[in-house]
Amino acid sequence: MARILVVDDEPNIIKTISAILQDEGHIVYPAGGGRDALDFLKRNDVDVVFLDVWLPDIDGVALLEQINQIAPEISVIMISGHGSIDIAVKSTKLGAFDFLEKPPSMERIITSLNNALERIRLRRENIQLRREAQQEDEMLGNSPEIAEIRRVIDAAAATTARVFITGDNGTGKELVARSIFRKSKRSDRPFIKVNCAAIPGELIESELFGHEKGSFTGAVARRLGRFELAHGGTIFLDEVCDMSPSAQAKVLRVLQEQQFERVGGAETIHVDVRVISATNIDVKAAIDEGKFREDLFYRLNVIPIHVPPLAERRGDIPIITAYFLEKFLKEHGLGTKEISDGGMEYLVNQPWPGNIRQLKNIVERLCVMVQKEVIDTPDIKKHLESYEVKAPYGGDVSSLKKAREDFEKEYIVRALVANDKNISLTAKDLGIERTNLHRKIKQYDIDVDKIGS
Repeated sequence: MARILVVDDEPNIIKTISAILQDEGHIVYPAGGGRDALDFLKRNDVDVVFLDVWLPDIDGVALLEQINQIAPEISVIMISGHGSIDIAVKSTKLGAFDFLEKPPSMERIITSLNNALERIRLRRENIQLRREAQQEDEMLGNSPEIAEIRRVIDAAAATTARVFITGDNGTGKELVARSIFRKSKRSDRPFIKVNCAAIPGELIESELFGHEKGSFTGAVARRLGRFELAHGGTIFLDEVCDMSPSAQAKVLRVLQEQQFERVGGAETIHVDVRVISATNIDVKAAIDEGKFREDLFYRLNVIPIHVPPLAERRGDIPIITAYFLEKFLKEHGLGTKEISDGGMEYLVNQPWPGNIRQLKNIVERLCVMVQKEVIDTPDIKKHLESYEVKAPYGGDVSSLKKAREDFEKEYIVRALVANDKNISLTAKDLGIERTNLHRKIKQYDIDVDKIGS
């Protein structure tokens, strides 16, 4: 439910737009002129303003500038009965979200509003994430590897150069991306994350670039894509090597020309977006197998950052563990607990195939399940057992890819068992999205009903 101000000197237009918006469940406030609108905005919180260009007391474009000064977070949708490309362009340059011609259709009003609300949601989500995750946006540790990553982050953040992050699952690639964004000059603009592996191949182009109504089955209205929503900010393409070939070609064009067309559309959309990409697979192998475009890789890989697995920086484990211990004790209201010297040494010497994500989950489990104030080695051994994965075969590994796939399948199965086959809890435990987990269950032909029985 949004709070919407409709500013127009024509009562019938206000009545029509208000009825449409109220039917969608929103709260609508009317204003017959510019001064009434300004007075209202100074006293009330509003999400979206539908603003007529031609008002009897204040020019609509001038009013747009004043709204931007009073409340820059408001999305303003301009409406005019005197359609003019010049006015539309000027309004857009001054920060208007959209421009509608009178009489706007119900479908156009709803579509424009929904797109504006999506942008507002993403902006608020970014603000909330920055407030809550300032420390988690940093790579914890003082090892030489982390010191070097911090140096590269600072250098990259000062520019708009594209960054390509590699590393195993759970090592903290997204933390690196968010840290670059937070320290950059674009930190007050959108940060849009796209998990390319979690989106079906047939929908990835629509997700990235948007679509027009009727462009495919189910496209009942225009939708803005992630690149368009990230305009002026940063887009993070996670698991980028899993994009379809056609989507890769379109991303390459965006990088080259900073423009694209929505799926099913002819209008050219110009964007200013910084791109940060990440992958957990062997990029060279993906290129050799024809799964990832070499020219796209070179476009994306301006500043490379490799995040090492936790086992290669064991000296950071006590620091990371202490951070998560304090975090979860506070989060769950569990008082004071500590890990014994022996317990910490045991943690440091574990293989941690799931990297920081696995360590984080184990520490949270220990906080909740161990009732004592001192968490010792036997406690850790007991709660680490459900995460231990036996090697699927004892001989030499002939295929690293096969070994990884077998390990991942076994890891998912054990996580499902530990969470009583609950998909949502398992996805949260593994630190991945539910859609991604469903895809992997299908990929590895895991029969959820039969496991653990």
